[in-house]
Amino acid sequence: MEKKSPFLERWFPHPFVSVIVGLSWVMLAHSVSADNILIAIILAILIPRLVQPFITRTPHIHWKHAVHLFFVVLWDIVISNIRVAKLVLGPTDRLHPKWYRVPLETQHEQVNSILAMIITTTPGTVSAGIDQERGDILVHSLSTDNEELDIQEIKSRYEAPLMAIFDVKAGEGGQA
Repeated sequence: MEKKSPFLERWFPHPFVSVIVGLSWVMLAHSVSADNILIAIILAILIPRLVQPFITRTPHIHWKHAVHLFFVVLWDIVISNIRVAKLVLGPTDRLHPKWYRVPLETQHEQVNSILAMIITTTPGTVSAGIDQERGDILVHSLSTDNEELDIQEIKSRYEAPLMAIFDVKAGEGGQA
């Protein structure tokens, strides 16, 4: 990975935060006028510099994998909403709620936290929490007929891509 120059590191200590702040300002202002662009640039420089002591590190992220996972999760949320609506509006005998544990491949904090968040945001499942000592996530499913299939789907659709995003190998722990 290329080392940032001291000039860029000094003015943009957290480039991703700078981009988010600048884009957020433009979206909140609902205008791409010259004065709003100037304010966005000033905020994109100042805010990350002010919060720099509170952001100790920025993990290396593989953005291609992250963008792909974003669209996978978005698609799954849309499809899950339709499935949940059909289940909830249909006969209750079709519901098969179940608790199950999803074993984690790593102790990496960001991978596991984001995985739990994705599980929580997908309709039909609620993450009950990460058990780091047991190395799993307890999940409540609104309805499942095959918990092993659900576990494998969570691992292949979300956990494996998250590990690729943060360049984490199975069994690794800690932080990026």
